[in-house]
Amino acid sequence: MYAPHTQADIDAMLATIGVASLEELLAVPDDVKLREQLDVVPALPEYQIARRFEHFARKNPAASYASFLGAGAYHHYAPPAIAALAMRGEFLTAYTPYQAEVSQGYLQAIYEWQTYICLLTGMDIANASVYDGATALAEGAIMAINANGRKKVLVSRGINPNYRAVLKTYCDGLDVAIDEIPLLADGTTDLAALRAAVESKTYAAVALQSPNFFGCVDALDAPSQEAVRASETVPIAVVAEAISMAALATPASWGAEIVVGEAQSFGIPVAYGGPYAGFIAATSAHVRRIPGRLVGRTVDVRGGTAYVLTLQAREQHIRRERATSNICTNQAHCALIATIYLALLGKTGLRDVAALNLARSRELATALSSIEGVDLKFVAPFFNEFVIDVHQPAARVLGALQERKILGGVDVSRFYPEYPGCILVTATELTTTGQIADYAVALAEVCASNVHANV
Repeated sequence: MYAPHTQADIDAMLATIGVASLEELLAVPDDVKLREQLDVVPALPEYQIARRFEHFARKNPAASYASFLGAGAYHHYAPPAIAALAMRGEFLTAYTPYQAEVSQGYLQAIYEWQTYICLLTGMDIANASVYDGATALAEGAIMAINANGRKKVLVSRGINPNYRAVLKTYCDGLDVAIDEIPLLADGTTDLAALRAAVESKTYAAVALQSPNFFGCVDALDAPSQEAVRASETVPIAVVAEAISMAALATPASWGAEIVVGEAQSFGIPVAYGGPYAGFIAATSAHVRRIPGRLVGRTVDVRGGTAYVLTLQAREQHIRRERATSNICTNQAHCALIATIYLALLGKTGLRDVAALNLARSRELATALSSIEGVDLKFVAPFFNEFVIDVHQPAARVLGALQERKILGGVDVSRFYPEYPGCILVTATELTTTGQIADYAVALAEVCASNVHANV
């Protein structure tokens, strides 16, 4: 919180710089000056501002709805201690989060963030965060392209469609071709098609998401790992639901060399699309290609612990033509929130949250699939989200559920036209048994009424 200057303070500063008034200091040229007063709300006391925003908040009814939305943005519990620590002035008022001479504390937090990501992914190194999971995938693909010089990328169709769209935007500018691997009937990647594709030895990278967009656990099996290694293609793992890393085998265990993803689930609230905190981790072989910054720990001249920017492979620090990325900032404050979340929960707490997500999603899947006319679309193991097939237009069903104050999921046909009656449904540790029961009752009523209407 910033304390306002007194008039005496202001007068002293103006006198020092030789200016008579603030108006003179901030004088606007006549040719660009506003000719009339802006229609803005007058200054209000703080308590009235709070009431005003509470009034605005009440206009949004979403808080009273039961939400089963996911698809890359997940509603998890965030301990109050996160805000108490992350919103301290020391973190909010530093010139920039990565100036060693200004913010040793922030550098330490980023170092700990990198350590957590390495522990969760099984990788050797991690960077100081990037914008979000989608850009992390694109940057990871560029790392692979720089590693072997190839100009094609192979991606699973099970990767989040928004991530694939951002990857396409990046690749279009680099003249890099993208080929997609189809999915099997169980919702996982067709690994036989993957193995056949990499035999050409023309791909820089192959990317899989686990859990994938449909919630299915998806990874390279042993034959696929061997095929990818033999083709000198870089395997990339994508993680959109970060909590899953506490329940599933590490991406390193199934051969990933680069792991990219989104850490929003680690205490960062869902806020209409951002801000988020992406991450990139990799084996040590890619340390010179990883974008952004790496913070390292060393000792100062007095022998004390000091944190420094160890590697910065970007155009502000090295020759432009050798820079791995033009990223010149990161989501450091969001990464700080995620770091505090992980520190508060610890290994056991994070596993407990993952277990609750598994339990709630199984409870929800059992309740919904028992409804006549509703089936689970895929049979592969899933984490906290899954796809149901209602065998009628999903948008119509979701609209009827919303009238009952239930956000029933995501219409899969928005991204996959081949699944017109499918809904992606999500449950987290915040989903209650009562909400699940209410959803099941409402979905049964909606499906039955729509069937009768069609008859």
